[in-house]
Amino acid sequence: MAVETNTGVDTEVPGLAGLPLLGSLFDLKSDSLGTYLRAQHEHGDVVRISAGPPGLRAELYCVFSAEGAQQVLASESANFRKDNPFYQEVRDSFGNGLLTSQDEDYLRQRRLVQPLFTRRRVDGYAEAVATETRSTVEAWRKAPDGVVDVSEAMMHLALRAVARILFGTDVEATVDVVDRCFPVITDYVLRRGYSPANVPRSWPTPANKRAAAAMDELYAVCDRIIAERRGAAGPEGVQDGGGDLLTLLAAAKSSDDREFDAAELRDQVLIFLLAGHETTATSLAFSLHLLARHPEQQDRAREEISRVLGDRTPEAADLDRLPYLTQVLKEAMRLYPAAPVIGRRAVAATQVGGHTVPAGADVILAPWVTHRHARYWPDPDRFDPERFTPEAEAQRPRYAWFPFGGGPRACIGQHFSMLESVIALAMILREYEVEAVDTEIAVSAGITLRTDGPARCRLRTPAG
Repeated sequence: MAVETNTGVDTEVPGLAGLPLLGSLFDLKSDSLGTYLRAQHEHGDVVRISAGPPGLRAELYCVFSAEGAQQVLASESANFRKDNPFYQEVRDSFGNGLLTSQDEDYLRQRRLVQPLFTRRRVDGYAEAVATETRSTVEAWRKAPDGVVDVSEAMMHLALRAVARILFGTDVEATVDVVDRCFPVITDYVLRRGYSPANVPRSWPTPANKRAAAAMDELYAVCDRIIAERRGAAGPEGVQDGGGDLLTLLAAAKSSDDREFDAAELRDQVLIFLLAGHETTATSLAFSLHLLARHPEQQDRAREEISRVLGDRTPEAADLDRLPYLTQVLKEAMRLYPAAPVIGRRAVAATQVGGHTVPAGADVILAPWVTHRHARYWPDPDRFDPERFTPEAEAQRPRYAWFPFGGGPRACIGQHFSMLESVIALAMILREYEVEAVDTEIAVSAGITLRTDGPARCRLRTPAG
């Protein structure tokens, strides 16, 4: 447990003005990301936001500086836990996997899963990503008027890629179910996670019944495939090379930990599906959208792709050979972080940025805001991949950019996400020039960043 940290003179946390009875409830419901930006612009790097009626009011302590994010996620991470209502709703719907588990459960899961996410193992997934991207590129040749919604298309591509890696030959059996059930469950989690009060899940309300039916269908297909894999997994399953990820998970064990049982396997699979496709899809979609609006940067990326790859299929080793394309991706993830808001709950009273965050407080980190903080990002709304040259990165605080979280709970799939995104972008941009049809895209904070409407691009064959 962290102890109170002295970081300067303690002053009262400034509060964002709201309505007398409901505080900022309506502002957060209608535009949470804009509300957090306004809070930082008006009051600085530690701001209290009240939301909800008396007796059910939530007090959110928002931390917007890179230094504060490092304190919450890394240097004092033990004091900031995933104990808030939102994470509980995710647990109740998607299981107690790596994203939501804590303490010994988390440490045991991490020890079992970590060998399956080594760089060597993840690099072996490049072929599956290339296979699914090739299918997307071919399908786009039939796009009506040459126009595609890149948000929808990248969600489909990322889902198929992670399902192929998880389930191997069972990819077709799972994609349709996930595609149908995930939106129902995630909307249900969001409504309950941000509501001041909820009826029990066991009550037969229409919303509860819809969500329960979607969870039953999703669980059933996972349980069926897991049962098959548990018979196929053997001691050799955890060695480098061969086998889909689910077979490897079924075989995972260490000298200190028992293997996953069937329910735990399902929890890991559901979390990998959730975190492994929506986040990467967001990064891909907005990389394409931004390049479609900035033809000079798009041409430079395409020149690098042509020079490095020629006509061959990209592979894992190309990740280091495509530095400008990687910079494009990182800048897209700065402007449109897939996890725009991160929540924690403080165990003990702690000073952050000269203000005391009380014990039991709900703490909000917002990459959406920190990634636009003028102290770290001059002209922060401008798209500029040059911000991510090695020299520029070295001059910024570590947590000025944290799309994958950080500290001991940093995303285990960070390398996989970057690998998938660079391979997919390289293959798409080699085949197509993209021009923005929808130049402005409204977004909102769901479990991940979501587009509120289409993100259409027109496809053209590159000149030359």
